[in-house]
Amino acid sequence: MLEFVDFAGVEGLLRPEERMVYDTVHAFVKDRVKPNIAADFEAGVFPLHLVSEMGELGFLGPTLKEYGGAGLSDVAYGLINQELERGDSGLRSFASVQSSLVIYPIYAFGSGEQKARFLPKLIRGEIVGCFGLTEPDFGSNPGGMRTRAVKSGDKWLLNGSKMWITNGSIADVAVVWAATNDGIRGFLVEKGMKGFSAPEIRHKMSLRASVTSELIFEDVEVPDENCLPGALGLKFPLMCLTQARYGIGWGALGAAMDCYETAVSYAKSRIQFNVPIARFQLVQAKLAKMLTEITKAQLLALQVGRLKDEGHAKHYQISMLKMNNVGVALDIAREARDILGANGISLEYPVFRHMCNLESVKTYEGTEDIHRLVLGQYITGIPAFEPGKVQG
Repeated sequence: MLEFVDFAGVEGLLRPEERMVYDTVHAFVKDRVKPNIAADFEAGVFPLHLVSEMGELGFLGPTLKEYGGAGLSDVAYGLINQELERGDSGLRSFASVQSSLVIYPIYAFGSGEQKARFLPKLIRGEIVGCFGLTEPDFGSNPGGMRTRAVKSGDKWLLNGSKMWITNGSIADVAVVWAATNDGIRGFLVEKGMKGFSAPEIRHKMSLRASVTSELIFEDVEVPDENCLPGALGLKFPLMCLTQARYGIGWGALGAAMDCYETAVSYAKSRIQFNVPIARFQLVQAKLAKMLTEITKAQLLALQVGRLKDEGHAKHYQISMLKMNNVGVALDIAREARDILGANGISLEYPVFRHMCNLESVKTYEGTEDIHRLVLGQYITGIPAFEPGKVQG
């Protein structure tokens, strides 16, 4: 039975198998994630023991019909992200990276041998992957990357570094993008390759229940068979980011719903001036705004999901989804924190944890400003990323 916020009757727009997926993920998060996630966040620990369970339940690479994938719809994949982030952004980030940034590029651009070797284990959660694109000096402008691969016989010599990489220190395989003489290529760099290290980034105030790392490559010899044959050019890693942004747009809804539901419950039980604070007009106005924004965000996510299932979703539509829904979720988290007052900063409640996480989610996979410019280019035909150039 669906339990998410559903003012506009979204449940009636879901297919039976999508409802079943929701129920499965919701129960998993309620029983296996929520009891311990605040402690994990406080300790700065990712619940790695849950990965195999997520694989067994079909949460990883779920839209694939091959290699053990569940063959679900993109809307079902969105619901998986929504419920995982209701638990914590760190868990949803893990699933996003594993599914959209590792499984997807290997499936879309990899050789038959690469697919057969890596995909079944990634989908089952037996091995972990990460995605190396962002560099210390190049985030919003990935085309400026300095990581370079030079062909040497039947190997590639890889040098450079990547930064802010989810799953990096626990990954068995990294999908790494590097500049070559021919253009940007993707490589499958495996744990244990000489010269490859992945030190974990500590002292974070956000995404604490997530592994974030630097990737360092010092004369790493990557066999030619580990080069993704179907990817040459910057558009291929950007295609991966589009996949991830779609899931993030849904995931933010889960955080927003959890904050909203917490605020409603708290407002009904918190007594001030001899009445529940839910009786006060200002509190009701805040709750009404939260519900309205969640409802609009739900409908946007569902429509983009249906377009994606039909093969018609455009990257700029997904940019709007990511930009809007994450921004809405962050605003709702802040309003919920306000309603909870001093209790809003306590890990006894999920609100401040979600708020801190969403500060990172707003930035990664394209900042809000970058997505505004993507939409600006769609509206005007003028790419603000490249001053002086007009789209033909």
